Amino acid sequence: MFVPKYTITNSILRNIGVIDASREVILNAPLIPAWEAKFRKEAIERTVHHGTHLEGNNLTDEEVKDVLDGKEILARDRDVQEVINYRNVLKFIESIASQLQESKAYSFTLDTLLEIHKIATERILPGQSSGKFRLNQVVIKNAQTGQISYMPPPAAEAPFLIEDLINWINDEETKDLHPVIKAGIIHYEISRIHPFLDGNGRSGRAAATLIMFLDGYDIRKFFSLEEYFDENPMDYYLTLQSVSNQLVLDTHERDLTPWLDYFVKGVAIELNRVKEKVKRVSTDARIKNRLGAQVELNERQMLIIEYLHRHGSMQNRDFRKIFPDYSDDTVLREMRFLKKKGLLKKVGGTKKAKYVLA
Repeated sequence: MFVPKYTITNSILRNIGVIDASREVILNAPLIPAWEAKFRKEAIERTVHHGTHLEGNNLTDEEVKDVLDGKEILARDRDVQEVINYRNVLKFIESIASQLQESKAYSFTLDTLLEIHKIATERILPGQSSGKFRLNQVVIKNAQTGQISYMPPPAAEAPFLIEDLINWINDEETKDLHPVIKAGIIHYEISRIHPFLDGNGRSGRAAATLIMFLDGYDIRKFFSLEEYFDENPMDYYLTLQSVSNQLVLDTHERDLTPWLDYFVKGVAIELNRVKEKVKRVSTDARIKNRLGAQVELNERQMLIIEYLHRHGSMQNRDFRKIFPDYSDDTVLREMRFLKKKGLLKKVGGTKKAKYVLA
């Protein structure tokens, strides 16, 4: 049976602490519904953009947003299809998470992984390869030198190695493992085994995200693992390969510690980033307690609150920076609404007046 080898270092322990602290803040933040929907939408956009860009997709973040919004763009068909597919993978993951909330009875299975791959590679790979194990040996090459940087296990071994991994996932002892550590191990193993002809990275990251969801670490679906990886893709691939290329007699003897150190740090950075954003733009507990209820704001009102959180104050001359397409009268109307609700106040005389959070 698969038994991963790794050490819980001080760095991993420290970052797990950051992750759990950030998770608590995010889960307990009194976000208004409009902000929650906005954060989830942004997390999907970031996940899809960075998750596909990491593997060579050429679409910009704005083009990805347009595709997800159903708009037509001038781009390579494959790039557009990859974006649509990865969004559908996230929908599939969310449906499983919802199923778990209702029945509390869902196990990660081989069919789960194959379905993730099938969705991720629809119209990208031929039908006989989508959602199916590879039948041939593949190699990972350095894009610049053309040299082989990693050779995955033979195709005949892939199904058995994946089955071994899934048995480990569902083992009783594994249930006590921290969800982020478990997700990192699953991500690494799927990348190492490389069970598919293409789409292994997307499938591995999606499987890792799903495992976090199943273990109660969906974190309001505000986070994107992919953004951290895509910020420096060379580090991502080199860290994976440095573990996979360790000279050991048995593959189970590979030390996953360097990869887990990198992976856990990435989750900590991402969740801390989300936590700070939530704290900045949330109608926080003080405001909620003062008003007695949450206030539902429109998009312009949310942008004003966000600007004030970021810059501390705002004057009439700043209106153009935030709302170049709206008149000053429209913005002033939104400011009066926020002032009436007790969310901001006006300070100073007419000419030098500025607005600050109440």
